[in-house]
Amino acid sequence: MTFVPVMWIVWCALVLVTAVAYLYRSRLTRDEEDQIFLDDSFDHEKNEQQAILARVAKIEPFLKVCMWLVLAATVLVIVYYIWDFWQHFQ
Repeated sequence: MTFVPVMWIVWCALVLVTAVAYLYRSRLTRDEEDQIFLDDSFDHEKNEQQAILARVAKIEPFLKVCMWLVLAATVLVIVYYIWDFWQHFQ
């Protein structure tokens, strides 16, 4: 295989993994409440919200790494095509 198909496969894979991670995070946070009035009788809801926040906190570093990798791969694709354009017109 040449460089270009591998470059595009890696870029697509990174975008797909990032999209799946964002979908997973949005699925986790759909049950999260914006405002809760907590009383002693609502401890089960408080525990549910803390569990949701813990799962979201676990995936956040992975999402940041994925976004940086997608950004780096995108820059690589752009730089490659600029370099290729420059080579053809020299």
